[in-house]
Amino acid sequence: MADTAVASTVPKKSRNNRKALKQKNPSTNESNIMAQKLSETSTATVLSPSDTDPSKENHASHSQPRSSPKKGKSKAAKAKQNKEASASLFEKDFQEMQEMLQQLKLEKEKTETLPFVQVMNDKEQDKKKKKGGNEIKRPCPPYSLWCKAQWNEVKKENPDAEFKDISNILGAKWKTITAEEKKPYEEKYQAEKEAYLKVMTKEKRESEAMKLLEEEQKQKTAMELLEQYLQFKQEADQEENSKKTKKEKDPLKPKQPLSAFFLFCNERRAALLAENKSVLEVAKIAGEEWKHMTEKQRGPYEEVAKKNREKHMQEMEAYKQTKDEEAMNLKKEEEELVKVQKQEALQLLKKKEKTENIIKKTKEQRQKKQQQNVDPNKPKKPASSFLLFSKETRKSLMDGRPGISNSTLTAMISVKWKELNEEERQIWNSKAAEAMEAYKKELEEYSKSLAAATSNDEQQQ
Repeated sequence: MADTAVASTVPKKSRNNRKALKQKNPSTNESNIMAQKLSETSTATVLSPSDTDPSKENHASHSQPRSSPKKGKSKAAKAKQNKEASASLFEKDFQEMQEMLQQLKLEKEKTETLPFVQVMNDKEQDKKKKKGGNEIKRPCPPYSLWCKAQWNEVKKENPDAEFKDISNILGAKWKTITAEEKKPYEEKYQAEKEAYLKVMTKEKRESEAMKLLEEEQKQKTAMELLEQYLQFKQEADQEENSKKTKKEKDPLKPKQPLSAFFLFCNERRAALLAENKSVLEVAKIAGEEWKHMTEKQRGPYEEVAKKNREKHMQEMEAYKQTKDEEAMNLKKEEEELVKVQKQEALQLLKKKEKTENIIKKTKEQRQKKQQQNVDPNKPKKPASSFLLFSKETRKSLMDGRPGISNSTLTAMISVKWKELNEEERQIWNSKAAEAMEAYKKELEEYSKSLAAATSNDEQQQ
């Protein structure tokens, strides 16, 4: 019976259960956890009933009499109950383990898939940011432009051909085409390329200018914050100084002398303390005695106090003299320091002036050389269309805004020049062209006169 009970309590692993576990494919850690739980449940179910031990069962069977069928039946019922309870427990634990494995598998899949999805999303966002809204396309090379133009014709000629075949046919054709046929596509590519480069350079300059402006704004904000911090620190220091109103005493300053009453108290204190009197009692007794004393009795104390006062006055005069001397010495030292600093500053100024004079002289010498080389009769180059426009707009802006700075003026003029239409610009361009034609005529006349003068000089020599 014991053998059969043990065999029945231990659950048999079915093939279906094994298949389910293999399908899950748990990791090594998960399998270890499952094995531990299963071992715990199995041991609990096997070892919990007392009937499982064969030695105990044999002993109990020998000790009990044979004429007790009711007791045997009750033991069998108990064994059946234990079997059923252990089976139900094992099933519950097995279901829990399956649920745990499913959850772990789902978590593992999430951890593996989420980073990849995040990376893909980040890449898409970066592409969108780079594109912006108004993306400027790069110009197509002449070969691709020709292919776009010839694609439909080749497709009509070869309707069954695939993309690869059509591209091969076009490549072979491109090799046979002459330079004159290729020329329009190359010109189109060059025009598109120039326009693309202009736009890109403009955008690059604008971005660089915006970066510079941001840096300047950051510096301004940093300076403002620094000023605020310094103001706050000064206010805090002032508050701390106001709290510390007590001045430090000078140890060299002579102390004030004692009065006649205090001299009397000092004499009486020793005698009264000897009589075991407290400090308060000593003060009260001395005060009452001083009140009842006559002028003759007070006389010696007052004379001593008078002498001490005279001595204190003399010491104070000497102390004041020393203080005045110290102040005078400090003033002299400060004046000497100021003189030295002024001398150093003057030397630096002289050096700066010398360098500026040298720079001025060199500039003047260069200008003289240029003036000597340049002929005053030579006609000057005319101003460009932008310069002509800027001269007129500068006058109008200066009249409207008298206190405007030069940098803001130039910026406003450039903005207004960009805002002009083609017709408005054409007016200024025509003015500049007229001036250029007149300049060219003057140059021709000047060159002819120069040639005639040189030939005359050669003949005279």
